[in-house]
Amino acid sequence: MARRALISVSDKTGIKGFVQELLGLGFEVISTGRTAQLLTQSGLPVKQVSDVTGFPEILDGRVKTLQPGVHAGILAVRDKPEHLKQLQDLGIEPIDMVVVNLYPFRATVDRPGVTFDEAIENIDIGGPTLIRSAAKNHRDVTVVVDPRDYGPVLEELKADGKVGAATRYRLAVTAFRHTAIYDAVISEWLLRRLGRSPADLPNPLLLYYDKVQDLRYGENPHQRAAFYAEPWSAPWTLAGSRQLQGKELSYNNLMDAQAALETVVEFERPAAVAIKHTNPCGVAVADGIAEAFQGAHDADPVSIFGGIVALNRPCDWATAERLVKVFLEIVIAPGFEAGALEVLSAKKDLRLIEAATPPEGTGTPDGRLPAYDVRRVSGGLLAQTADAIEERALFWKPVAGPAPTASLLAELEFAWKVAKHVKSNAIVVTRGGRTLGVGAGQMTRIDSARLALEHAGDQARGAVLASDGFFPFADVVEAAAKAGIAAIVQPGGSIRDAESIEACNQAGLTMLFTEVRHFKH
Repeated sequence: MARRALISVSDKTGIKGFVQELLGLGFEVISTGRTAQLLTQSGLPVKQVSDVTGFPEILDGRVKTLQPGVHAGILAVRDKPEHLKQLQDLGIEPIDMVVVNLYPFRATVDRPGVTFDEAIENIDIGGPTLIRSAAKNHRDVTVVVDPRDYGPVLEELKADGKVGAATRYRLAVTAFRHTAIYDAVISEWLLRRLGRSPADLPNPLLLYYDKVQDLRYGENPHQRAAFYAEPWSAPWTLAGSRQLQGKELSYNNLMDAQAALETVVEFERPAAVAIKHTNPCGVAVADGIAEAFQGAHDADPVSIFGGIVALNRPCDWATAERLVKVFLEIVIAPGFEAGALEVLSAKKDLRLIEAATPPEGTGTPDGRLPAYDVRRVSGGLLAQTADAIEERALFWKPVAGPAPTASLLAELEFAWKVAKHVKSNAIVVTRGGRTLGVGAGQMTRIDSARLALEHAGDQARGAVLASDGFFPFADVVEAAAKAGIAAIVQPGGSIRDAESIEACNQAGLTMLFTEVRHFKH
């Protein structure tokens, strides 16, 4: 009895040559719809599925292969005599190979102007069922969903007369992943249309990502790494951005670039952020983007060396002229003017990334961050909603010292936004819309404060200090007062808040409580 292959593919890459080879190896080919039409027009003898099932395609092609005559031929276990006898009694012949890939749902919904009905019609039903049937019975049936597997399958058939068990197993794994991803994409698209709230943490949490590229290595050379993108990545995300020049991005580059993007979108005025090891080492706002970069540079001209800079305005010639004077790994901006590109192109290894400015009201409450922040732990994942909350200094609670002026409130708000993106324990000292000192990731808050104040030096006099968490003791206030800090913003909520408030009042130091904390571990 001739071996039989069922062929029904949306992606017709290489299918004519593959079928021609199968026919030459003695296979009988069954096909459906446009695949059968293409093969027939190419002069290849194929049998219609309706000839096998004795039942025509119905419901505008919605029902073609959902028939016992097809699935019994796929699912019959060849070493069970009772299965083979049932096939014989019913006049059903076995199917030995299933070559199927699915309706292009993702490509359909990505098309401008696509209607909901068009999208629904491109949800494949028969295809996934064929794939799952063949993959389940992979001990007897070869399932092929990827045109890149045509060559290896033919090689084994020509060499051994059959596809080996190890290959059939590998192809089955590929097949189940293929249908799982297909369903995940459909689910995600429907969920987005439903208007999923970022506050929802669904059960189960389905995560689907396309591999963008393999990376040279991870955080260290002995670690393997890859970059993945979620479906429909927006152009203001790292995955949706464009690299315009420079070397391939590394794992650490991407981590730092994400930190830079998340920080720079906090500011409405022209802003520049310099990142080193995922922490802001210099942040500044100004009336122009060149001045903002200069401020970020001058905040810490040592740490910026080999760092990453993000801008929230297009990079112009004047800014580029300043950027090229510093050794940087990456510059990220919403765009690069022609003159700026000409200047920056002199540094061939400098990576330039174009990431659009995010619109308000997209995705999360402020439209800037992904719906979920996901981190792996051994045996599982931690998922949380993004740290996105509408905050204004006008609504903070004054608890000590003189009432803040409007300009002081604006400075405190700037410092608070920077502190949100510094690793806990975070202390940030700023003045004039520019960071003067940053204390990050210390085991005690007072150590972070000492680092920030020491870096600020004499410039701390009249500056402001922001803390991402409350003060467990009055020591940070005492250190700030000694350095000449004018005002402090912190969440409040410590059982010893009264001690910090008293220390502020004694020093004549203004302090406000946000009643919101921004830990970043």
